[in-house]
Amino acid sequence: MTVNNDLHAVLAQPAGLTDDDVRIIQQDFPALHQEIHGRRLVYLDSGATSQKPRWVLEAEREFYETCNAAVHRGAHELAVRATDAFEDARTTVAAFVRAAPEELVWTANATAGINLIAQALGNASIWAERGRGGQEIRQLALKPGDEIVVTELEHHANLIPWQELAFRTGAVLRFIPVDAAGSLRLEEAERLIGPQTKVVAFAHTSNVLGSVAPVHELVQLARRVGALVVLDACQSAPHMPLGLPSLDVDFAVFSGHKMLGPTGIGVLYGRRGLLDALPPVHTGGSMITTVTMERAEYLAAPQRFEAGTQPVGQAVGLAAAVQYLDGIGMDRIHASVTVLGQRLAEGITAIRGVKLLGPPAGEPRIGLAAFDVEGVHAHDVGQYLDSLGVAVRVGHHCAQPLHRRLGLSASTRASAYLYNTTDDIDEFLAALSGVRPYFGVGK
Repeated sequence: MTVNNDLHAVLAQPAGLTDDDVRIIQQDFPALHQEIHGRRLVYLDSGATSQKPRWVLEAEREFYETCNAAVHRGAHELAVRATDAFEDARTTVAAFVRAAPEELVWTANATAGINLIAQALGNASIWAERGRGGQEIRQLALKPGDEIVVTELEHHANLIPWQELAFRTGAVLRFIPVDAAGSLRLEEAERLIGPQTKVVAFAHTSNVLGSVAPVHELVQLARRVGALVVLDACQSAPHMPLGLPSLDVDFAVFSGHKMLGPTGIGVLYGRRGLLDALPPVHTGGSMITTVTMERAEYLAAPQRFEAGTQPVGQAVGLAAAVQYLDGIGMDRIHASVTVLGQRLAEGITAIRGVKLLGPPAGEPRIGLAAFDVEGVHAHDVGQYLDSLGVAVRVGHHCAQPLHRRLGLSASTRASAYLYNTTDDIDEFLAALSGVRPYFGVGK
């Protein structure tokens, strides 16, 4: 695989990313070098999916050209190479979040990871009811009257699976509300998380507001009552250093496509003892030890959750993405994206008739800002910006309850990443300032 020669100079720098550094990084991203509607592309939709550097594209292509085979089976050379590449990728990604390789399960995406946890807990309830498994299964089982606590900030992927688990088990779903500005009401969290709470699930950073959750406080409340903690790290894993064991969460999920990696690959992190205790969700080949016509015995984690043919090329691509991010430095990326997030917040706040959602300028946020343009629907805002070459996200961002709490049906979201310059932000802000005049509102 080849590396942009100019990138070596960027890697040698000790502190944040300058605009000149970012322009060198941009050379690695083919998709950024195109015009949209005759304008230079300003890509500000990385919160939905990130662009991919050549390093990642070449890693996946090289795997298919030289190593393509089924993993964990077959004695021929290509099968050995494929298995090594697959497990080496697991080791690389595990190190990225300071976890052990056996604590990482490959999934299709973060949504699949949360569904896997919820369905496995549902299976634990069935196993316990029917006398299968030991004390560990009974401790994981949910029963009528038990409680699952989420927040009003959640992406649908971290809400609906828990709704369904509550329905299947008779548990009660509760949520920590937010105030009118979208901040979590911690006094309500303390009231809600109690002796009946079995699961506390929340996003590390909001995909709408860009705010960072009080992880320590929520984990402490869960630990006080012995509840499991599930962390949605989709928006944090790409943007900040992330040590999952040090956060003291039991499970966490993130997706490759938001952090320079391929689509179709996600990661579920789980404490080793918990993963080994949970019943499997998908069954079939590659996750068993012994099978008779009456029953099967299952492998330990992570293989017990990886039935069938795995996304091997995608795992290799995600490992390459992690290497690319590590090469630049997550501390530097976090610093750079934080600056861009503040520039977004300050600039949006300064435009008449545009309301910033989430923390005000000056308060902590990742490089993401959603907003409402008075008198103009979010979809019209997005189409106008697109006509000027600026790509943003529009809609409810899979967070309808949060939008409803904020009195909105939709919003527009700009999200920056390591390949965005301050010029990109300023070009977006200049385009945004023209939205209301274009639609003839606010005169």
